[in-house]
Amino acid sequence: MRALLPLLLLPLLAACGKGDGQPAEPEQALSAKPALSVSLVTPQQQEWPRILEANGNIAAWQEAAIGPEIGNLRLTEVLVNVGDRVQKGQVLARIASATVAADLAQSKAAVSEAEALLAEAVANGDRARKYQETGFLSAQQINQYLTAEKAAHARLNAARARLQADAVRMAQTTVRAPDAGVISSRSATVGSLAQPGVELFRLIRGGRLEWRAEVSASELGKLKAGVPATLIAPNGARVQGRVRMVAPTVDPKTLNGLVYVDLPRGAGDALRAGSFARGEFELGQAPALVLPQSAVLLREGFAYVFRLEGKDRAALMKVAQTKVTLGRRLGDRIEITGGLDPTAQVVASGAGFLADGDIVRVVNAPARQ
Repeated sequence: MRALLPLLLLPLLAACGKGDGQPAEPEQALSAKPALSVSLVTPQQQEWPRILEANGNIAAWQEAAIGPEIGNLRLTEVLVNVGDRVQKGQVLARIASATVAADLAQSKAAVSEAEALLAEAVANGDRARKYQETGFLSAQQINQYLTAEKAAHARLNAARARLQADAVRMAQTTVRAPDAGVISSRSATVGSLAQPGVELFRLIRGGRLEWRAEVSASELGKLKAGVPATLIAPNGARVQGRVRMVAPTVDPKTLNGLVYVDLPRGAGDALRAGSFARGEFELGQAPALVLPQSAVLLREGFAYVFRLEGKDRAALMKVAQTKVTLGRRLGDRIEITGGLDPTAQVVASGAGFLADGDIVRVVNAPARQ
């Protein structure tokens, strides 16, 4: 009887073994409550622009330092200020001209006097030449008249040269813009003593600015004159430019080269010379495997998507967290450069609420982008 007791207990123990501690069948796993209701997307192949990003400074295309050409005279009037747009030849400042005007008047009088003396000398010379054959005048007298005529010509030329010099000095008492542009700095003040070589104004020629982008030596070969560029101004505005020149040398310390980008007129409304700007160069088109940015989860410095696994069972499916590598961004789309099969189906949004292995309820078919 005791020997039969274990045999009688075996069915009872087997029945107790099918309680809550028993592992769930695969079919039962999908019957668990889903973590989230999701929609799906599939990666799409699209033609995207190839972009080279760079940083650099905004600078004046060319700057002209404007100073007086006459010295030891005081400024009497300053007509422009920083930021003013000026035209070529426009008056920027005036210098005291009374002394120069007096010298100019004296030079004019000297010219008039020299012209009168020349007229007399020419008349005497003509008479001398007339009487040269008759012997009425001696050879010495004739020579004196002819020499006086030549001297009168020389004195008149010298007087005219002094007059021209004084006229130039008079013109120099007015400081004019050598070209059209924008005044970028001003040190001129009324009453200060003007000295040659001392800067009064600085002019951005034509108001033109350029972006001097720093590009690594390995990337310089991708750029050439005419390549379009887009700058992002500090206020968020996007300014279009075009490469004018790629520097022929590279800085041996940073191994970067400069790329000079011409900016359109009016760029000064969003950009300022001397400021820092970031931008990008457009290097043509290249295929890209893209997803909406909402499908990508950034976590601990890595990028992940949640890929569907298994077969559809009553719209309940399991997701697997998959690590991917990212590339270019365009609007609300992002390029996937590795880690994901092009035919995979991934969760379109809400990835931040999921974990690896979660069960989700699919509410739509894979969406086309």
